[in-house]
Amino acid sequence: MAPPVTERGLKSVVWQKIKATVFDDCKKEGEWKIMLLDEFTTRLLASCCKMTDLLEEGITVVENIYKNREPVRQMKALYFIAPTSKSVDCFLRDFSSKSENKYKAAYLYFTDFCPDSLFNKIKASCSKSIRRCKEINISFIPHESQVYTLDVPDAFYYCYSPDPGNANGKDAIMEAMAEQIVTVCATLDENPGVRYKSKPLDNASKLAQLVEKKLEDYYKIDEKSLIKGKTHSQLLIIDRGFDPVSTVLHELTFQAMAYDLLPIENDTYKYKTDGKEKEAILEEDDDLWVRIRHRHIAVVLEEIPKLMKEISSTKKATEGKTSLSALTQLMKKMPHFRKQITKQVVHLNLAEDCMNKFKLNIEKLCKTEQDLALGTDAEGQKVKDAMRVLLPVLLNKNHDNCDKIRAILLYIFSTNGTTEENLDRLIQNVKIENESDMIRNWSYLGVPIVPQSQQGKPLRKDRSAEETFQLSRWTPFIKDIMEDAIDNRLDSKEWPYCSQCPAVWNGSGAVSARQKPRTNYLELDRKNGSKLIVFVIGGITYSEMRCAYEVSQAHKSCEVIIGSTHILTPKKLLDDIKMLNKPKDKISFTKDE
Repeated sequence: MAPPVTERGLKSVVWQKIKATVFDDCKKEGEWKIMLLDEFTTRLLASCCKMTDLLEEGITVVENIYKNREPVRQMKALYFIAPTSKSVDCFLRDFSSKSENKYKAAYLYFTDFCPDSLFNKIKASCSKSIRRCKEINISFIPHESQVYTLDVPDAFYYCYSPDPGNANGKDAIMEAMAEQIVTVCATLDENPGVRYKSKPLDNASKLAQLVEKKLEDYYKIDEKSLIKGKTHSQLLIIDRGFDPVSTVLHELTFQAMAYDLLPIENDTYKYKTDGKEKEAILEEDDDLWVRIRHRHIAVVLEEIPKLMKEISSTKKATEGKTSLSALTQLMKKMPHFRKQITKQVVHLNLAEDCMNKFKLNIEKLCKTEQDLALGTDAEGQKVKDAMRVLLPVLLNKNHDNCDKIRAILLYIFSTNGTTEENLDRLIQNVKIENESDMIRNWSYLGVPIVPQSQQGKPLRKDRSAEETFQLSRWTPFIKDIMEDAIDNRLDSKEWPYCSQCPAVWNGSGAVSARQKPRTNYLELDRKNGSKLIVFVIGGITYSEMRCAYEVSQAHKSCEVIIGSTHILTPKKLLDDIKMLNKPKDKISFTKDE
């Protein structure tokens, strides 16, 4: 069985770095501090540690920097904030004058580079109150052990909206994303060869050039002041339109299915048991969740009852013994049994909720979706008439408009676009005139909608020999890309390098003797192995996240880490696509505004 996730992965790496660069830096034996966080750092810490971890580091209370707070002048305060104008202004208000200071002194840590304008503002106002002021270079959220996000869902609009008035916003978000991606590489102690998908849009190319330049600058001025050569890693940057199919298809692996079909918000699943409403957080501290989240729903439904039987039989076997030592053992194990059973009840409820939705409407949809996505049926026969496959879904009154739109999109993707006349007819027949931009606006992502593209569709790997369920035959494109990158089979015209001297990528995990040794907190599972870091502009799906784990498992010498601006579900993505040609309230991505 895999070691507990808390002992490995990106979350652990980030927490160890925060411990080393923030808490160890300002720790004093027997001294307690108040900690101040902004929105971003609250999410960052929540993703990689618990309140008990903070208590161990001498933090007595955690406060929101934006809220009004009572002064505690006898205590020192640790500020961990993003270097934005809003957060810095809140900090300055806490130290407006010596008599008005809220705290005895301040230890100030920024997530990443602080612009000179903000730094000079701090210097001019309250430099005497500050004991430390540092930038720690972690400006991303470790969402899972092999998944990160930049936590900027609005980037989707700015990168893909056709409105020319958004040009400044787009440039600013590109700069901000590049800086954040560099902190991902820095946290992993990597200076990767940067590559990008060259077509159909130029977002990936622009972002890749920015990242390459900022990596070069970072490794000239990092804390060790050593110029770090390219390491045995690759960073692939891709535009979201590279695989539209995986974003709208109904997935039947547990995590992807649950987040698509059920109203799970902030990883919180609400369910009823014994007539009571309960909540459970789906997180990596739950070993059972980690074990089953990427499995097919059919396997999950078999596995959980088996586990429940195992636990009850172990419990009965222990209860049968009446010796004092056996009773002592039982007393010790009772909380463990209770905890295990609670987890299994949660996941059984989750699986049953998914299956209820599936049986109601989704099962019939899945066959159609798979046939359209792959262009072949379950027997491997080519689909000759995609419209004939689609029509039963459109005529079925039990399917809601969202599911019909998803099916129409799969039809259009399968034929590499369609005619205006055909699209109008589909929209009118299904009565989705108000939602038609959910279909038409895909063209802004470089996906052929109208007219039909004459370019051939990219070739896919033959996976017919792989064992799959009939309703889960589709494999996300990202898996082909990951495998080809590791095996050094990516076409250099389609995937150009940004750097003059790309890293030697052999997939074997061999590391140059000149590469500097890693510090202890950066030891992941694959010691001295290479890393493939993937970044998708505009969101990743749960099925694409799963691919990172599957490919890492199959290629032991290389760890795949996948990230994006945010994490997608099909419904959220369609809502975002619908809004691309609408005006949006301007959002500033510039730190000192």
